[in-house]
Amino acid sequence: MGAAAGLTWQRLRDLGLSELTEAADGWRAVSAFADAARERVDGDMSGSLARTQNGESARSAVRRLKRLGENYHYIHSGTGLVRGTLDALAAELGAPQRRLRDALEDAVSLGYAVNDNGSVDYPAGGRDELTGTPFPGGAVAGDNGLVGAGNPGRYFDANGMYDPARASGAPWLKSPNPHRAKAQEIADRIAHALREAHEIDERYSSALNRLKAAPGLAVSTTTWADVASDTDAVGRAAQPYLERTLPLDGSPAERKAWWDHLGKEQREEYISAFPQLIGNLDGIPATARDEANRENLQLLIGRLGARHDDASRDMLGGLTRIQEKLEQGGDPPMYLLGIGEKGNGRAIIAYGNPDTADNVSAYVPGLGTKLDAEFADGTVNRALQTALGAQEADPGSRTSSIVWLGYDAPQTTPGDLTSGRSVMFTNDAESGAPDYNAFMAGISATHEGGSPHVTAVGHSYGSLTVGLAAQAEGGIPGADDIILVGSPGTGTDSAQDLNVGNGHVFVGAADNDIVTKLPSHGEATGMASGAVGGASAGFVLGAGMAGPPGALIGGGAGAVVGGIGSYMAQDAQAEPSARWFGTDPASRDFGATRFLVDDGETIVEDRGELSAHSNYFDPAKNQPSADNIANIVVGRSERITLEAPR
Repeated sequence: MGAAAGLTWQRLRDLGLSELTEAADGWRAVSAFADAARERVDGDMSGSLARTQNGESARSAVRRLKRLGENYHYIHSGTGLVRGTLDALAAELGAPQRRLRDALEDAVSLGYAVNDNGSVDYPAGGRDELTGTPFPGGAVAGDNGLVGAGNPGRYFDANGMYDPARASGAPWLKSPNPHRAKAQEIADRIAHALREAHEIDERYSSALNRLKAAPGLAVSTTTWADVASDTDAVGRAAQPYLERTLPLDGSPAERKAWWDHLGKEQREEYISAFPQLIGNLDGIPATARDEANRENLQLLIGRLGARHDDASRDMLGGLTRIQEKLEQGGDPPMYLLGIGEKGNGRAIIAYGNPDTADNVSAYVPGLGTKLDAEFADGTVNRALQTALGAQEADPGSRTSSIVWLGYDAPQTTPGDLTSGRSVMFTNDAESGAPDYNAFMAGISATHEGGSPHVTAVGHSYGSLTVGLAAQAEGGIPGADDIILVGSPGTGTDSAQDLNVGNGHVFVGAADNDIVTKLPSHGEATGMASGAVGGASAGFVLGAGMAGPPGALIGGGAGAVVGGIGSYMAQDAQAEPSARWFGTDPASRDFGATRFLVDDGETIVEDRGELSAHSNYFDPAKNQPSADNIANIVVGRSERITLEAPR
C-alpha cells in the first residue's frame, strides 16, 4: 500500500489481502533457504574444515566461510522481518476491510447508495402530518473524529464496532426521516473503517520503507545495528496487532496453549520477526526461546556496538562472551532463555533443556552481578558446575541447571547507597521476586513430562530474592526444594514461611563468609555510631603524633576499632540469630537443614570477591558444598553431609 492519502473505500473493499500473505510466503521461502544455507556453511563446511584441517590455508578458508555464514544470517534476519511485517499488515487490514464490507452490504439491503466520497444517500421516508407527504431524503457523511490509540471514533467501542449507545445523543437521530439515522450509522462505519486502515497503512509503510539492505557484502557491527533498528521499527508498527493476538497479559500456561495452537510456519515467523518478544516470554518452550534469543543476541551486540558509554561496553563484553560460549557448544548444551539490555542487563542461561529434564535448578545471583564479561565467565560457570555435579550425582537422570539474571541485583557504586537500591535495601529483591516466580511458572508450563524435580537456588543477595518469591501466595511455582548459600537473610524468620514444607529448605554458610554474619539493624546502628566516634578520636590522636598523615591513618584505624567495639557491645544485647534481612538461615531458630561446606578464607580474590563467599558451587575450591548442592538438585538430599546449625 504505502499511499494512505489515496486509500478509498473502493480500494479497501477490493484489496487482495491474500496477495500480501502470498508475498510473505515468498519472503518466508527466501528466509528459510538462507537459514538452511547458513547452517550448512557453519556446520557441515566450516566446522568440518576446522576439525580436520590445520594450517594457515585452512584457517583462511574458515574465516571466509564465517563471513559467508554471516551474509546468510543477515539475509535470513532481513527477509524474516519483511515476512513478519507483511503478514501482520494483512492480518490488521482484515478487520477494517470486513467492517467496510459489512457496512456496504447493509447499505445495499436498505437500498441506500454509497457515493465515491463515502457519503450515503438515503431516500424519503416517514410522513409529515401537516402535508401528508414523506420527509425528504438526503445524504450524510461519516464521523470525522480522529482514530488512534485509545480513540476508535466517537460512536465505536474499543474493538471498532459501532455502539448505538454512544450515538444515542446525536442530533441526527432526532430527524423525522427514519432512514437518516440508519444511513448515518452506515456512513460512520465506512468512515471509521477507512480511518483505521489509513492508520494501519501508515504504521507499516514506515517500517517497510526501512527494510533495505546496505550495499556490499560486508556484514559488520554497523550492519547489525541497522537490523536491530529495523526490528524495533517492525515491533512498534505491529504492537497493536501483537497486543490483540498474543496473550501478553496471560499466564505462562495460557501462553503455552497459544503457542501450541500455532502452525510451524507461524512459530517461525514470530521468532524471526519478533525475537525479543518471543525469546523473553515465559510460557514459550525452551528451544523456541533459545532460537529467538540467539537471534536477539546478535541484534543486541549490533545495537550496543554502536554506543560508546561505559555501561554499553560492559554489557557488550558480556554478550560477546555468551555468544562465544553458544558457538562453542558442549555437553550439556547451552540454552539462551532470556537476554536483554534493561537495567544492568538481563540473561537467563540453562545447561540442559529444562523442558525435558528430570531435574531443574534455577539459581539467582546476588550483589554486584550484572551482564558483563565477569557474569559470562564467572557467574554462568556456577550453573555449569551444578549441571556437571548433578550428572555425577545421578548419571541416570537429566538435569537442567539455570542461572537467572532476570532482575537488577544491587551494585556497589556510591549512587546505589543514595538511591535506595543498594544491598542494604530490599527494593531490588522485591522487584525481582515476581519475575522469578513468573519464570518458574513458565518452566512448569512448558515441561513435557509435567513434574520435574525443581530446586530454587539463591546466593548472597539472590537468596533474599528467592526468599521473597517463596513467601508469595502459593510459593515458588513448582519448587520442591530451596537452597540458600551465602545468605544474609530471606526476609523472614522461619523456613516454614518459604512454602516448600519441612525438611526442604537447605542452607550452606561458610564460617568465614562474613555475608552470612551481616549484623542486624540494631547491631549495624551500634557499629556506625562507634565508627564515627572512633574515627574522631583517632583523627585527633593521629594528628598530634604525626600531623595530617597521622590524622588520616588514625581516623581510619579508629573507625575500625570503634565500629568493632560498638558491634560487640550491641551484639551482646541482640538475638544471636538476628541478621540484616531476618533470622540467620543457618541458625537453629530458622529451622532449615544446614549442609556441610568448607569454611574457606575471608580474603578478597583477584576479581574483588570474598573467597569464602564466592566458592559454594566450585568443586575445586569447595568440594563438600558443590557435592551437597548437586545431590539436593537431583532429589537425593538423603545423601548430603550435614553441619550443625548455628
